[in-house]
Amino acid sequence: MSVGVTVSCPRCAARVRPPDLMHSEWRCDNCGDVPPFRVMRHIGPEIVESVLRQPAPTVDRPPLWCPWPLPPGWMVTGVGWAGDERLGVRATALACSGPDPLGGGPADVVLIAEQPGVGLGTRFAGIPGIDPGYLVAECLSDVKGHGGPHAKIRAGGHHIPLWSVKSPEDRSAYVSEAKGMWLYAVAWPASAGYFLAEHVVLHDLSDGIPPELVYGAPSPYLIGS
Repeated sequence: MSVGVTVSCPRCAARVRPPDLMHSEWRCDNCGDVPPFRVMRHIGPEIVESVLRQPAPTVDRPPLWCPWPLPPGWMVTGVGWAGDERLGVRATALACSGPDPLGGGPADVVLIAEQPGVGLGTRFAGIPGIDPGYLVAECLSDVKGHGGPHAKIRAGGHHIPLWSVKSPEDRSAYVSEAKGMWLYAVAWPASAGYFLAEHVVLHDLSDGIPPELVYGAPSPYLIGS
């Protein structure tokens, strides 16, 4: 089966230029040197395995987070990664889709793990900048007034606080840190962010792909964003 891959800038979604005789890095006309973001146009266990086989010369490989077990009616609907042959994988993204826990219509959630300086998470969250540290700092400064994090999940065996950051009205975005990487959870529509209130546990698919994992039609938010 021929598997298509889309390639774009992790920060602005524009087209990127591959390395050539004059440049050793992939380049975006808007953002400069960037690790290209690649999204598989199909999804299934063999596709997930192919992403996990991508080289990771750097010591810290980003986890590929997946809710497990998946809530009823939810499926994995896309996977992607940012990186190149020289530096390896620097960010991962996984989409899952299912019923909106509040609205009852379709909902999509994209989970992103990335090293600092990539900018993939801010692109999907629709927030300015490359890293969200300044937004997390603002949330932490407001903890006394708001009573703590806006949501909590479990990832890599640890309880992880999630901070809601201001994003476009069509989505909700949460940010945290897990395994030394930025962790983003972005949901469409905005009401689908309630997904994160349902005792979500994230499993790193690098530690094993559950054979019971269910796959669905590719998420338009992962391929089209």
